[in-house]
This record gives sequence, C-alpha cells and structure tokens, in this order.
Amino acid sequence: MVYSTEAGRMCPACRSPVAECVCKAQATASSKGDGVVRVSRETKGRGGKAVTLVRGLDLDAAALAALGKRLRTACGAGGTVKDGVLEVQGDHCERVIDWLKIEGWTVKRAGS
Repeated sequence: MVYSTEAGRMCPACRSPVAECVCKAQATASSKGDGVVRVSRETKGRGGKAVTLVRGLDLDAAALAALGKRLRTACGAGGTVKDGVLEVQGDHCERVIDWLKIEGWTVKRAGS
C-alpha cells in the first residue's frame, strides 16, 4: 500500500476514505441485536438503590426518550436514558415487562 494524502484519512479495515467507509454502516446494522428487549435490576454503583434497566430497544434517541417518558409515567418513578439503555428508578421489573408486552415488544427478564 502506498501512502497518499489525496483522499485524507483511510479506514484500516476497508481501505476506503473515512467519509466513504462501509464498515460503520455494517457495524450499526449488526449491532441492532436479536430483537428481544431485556429487563434487569441493578444496584451496583448506586449506593444500594435498585434501578430497573431496559436494554435492546432498537429506537433512535428521540423515540427512546419518548418511550422512556411513557414507561416512567406508567411506573410512577423517575429515570433517564443513558447510552441507549432506559433506567427506571426502583425495582419495577414485573411492571415494566407487562407494560412492554402490552406495547407489542418481545421481552425477557435478564439476570436473577
């Protein structure tokens, strides 16, 4: 391979210019998951407080925030969206699973 500055930065995987890289599109398409929403309860790093986590929702940021708002309202709790994961304050796993099934999602309980 000959180094050239004509096209700018090159992707190391597909050897095309970064602006035309096809690796990013393939990575986002493959990172969609298996279509199953996983609901779990976690207390790590939260001072012993339980938080219900919802992972695997294939939505963009705005739709995920809107779904999180409706879910938190249904649970009567606060929460947030971080890195594509919905967090609902408190142990609301069963309520969240039932609500998501009513909304038409395929849901599994993750963890114990």
